Amino acid sequence: MSDTIDSIGREAIEHLALKHAARERALPKSRATIRFCANSIRATHRQEFGTAEELITKAAALLAEMEEDLHNHPDIYFAGFVQDAQKEYAEAVTFVAFTRHRPLLTAANLSIGWAAYLNGLGEAVGELRRYVLDQLRHDKFDECEIFLRYMDDIYALLTSIDYPDAITSGLRRTTDATRGILEKTRGDLTTAVSQAHLQRSMLALQQELQMYKHDHNA
Repeated sequence: MSDTIDSIGREAIEHLALKHAARERALPKSRATIRFCANSIRATHRQEFGTAEELITKAAALLAEMEEDLHNHPDIYFAGFVQDAQKEYAEAVTFVAFTRHRPLLTAANLSIGWAAYLNGLGEAVGELRRYVLDQLRHDKFDECEIFLRYMDDIYALLTSIDYPDAITSGLRRTTDATRGILEKTRGDLTTAVSQAHLQRSMLALQQELQMYKHDHNA
């Protein structure tokens, strides 16, 4: 009996050592992936699209490595940190696609889970709001309308996903946040467009008055 217990102990220690080593390899890669994605989003805001794409490629490579590292350890793979990295990756990829008006890749295309993808897509709405505000400062109202439509489409999609949070990794909370961001952005854009129209009307009226005075004095 003692020999059996010793054998079980050695086998358990060997298995857990392999699991621990796999986790220790994957954790830094998850953090690096998130960092690459955050920097990619920052580059997209600066319209440094080449840099953004390079960082996304690096993030994709790390996600693939994590999948390989944890291939035999699904409990560690689905512990949460891999999904967090996948969510940030989806956010970075979809955000740069929106800003360049490109078709979106799907979760299957990106080799990530659908829950992570949808949550990342929802969080991209916050980045799109920042992008819209940047465009507003340059009076690019037509561009802003396009991005607002993207945000509205994302929200419509998220509201159609009606499954428990255990399946969607808290997508309902992401959807609620998306609605608030969308409504605030629509209000900001409406105000900015109204102010621009008012300024143009006032300028036109001022020009008409100047012409009237010129003609009257002549």
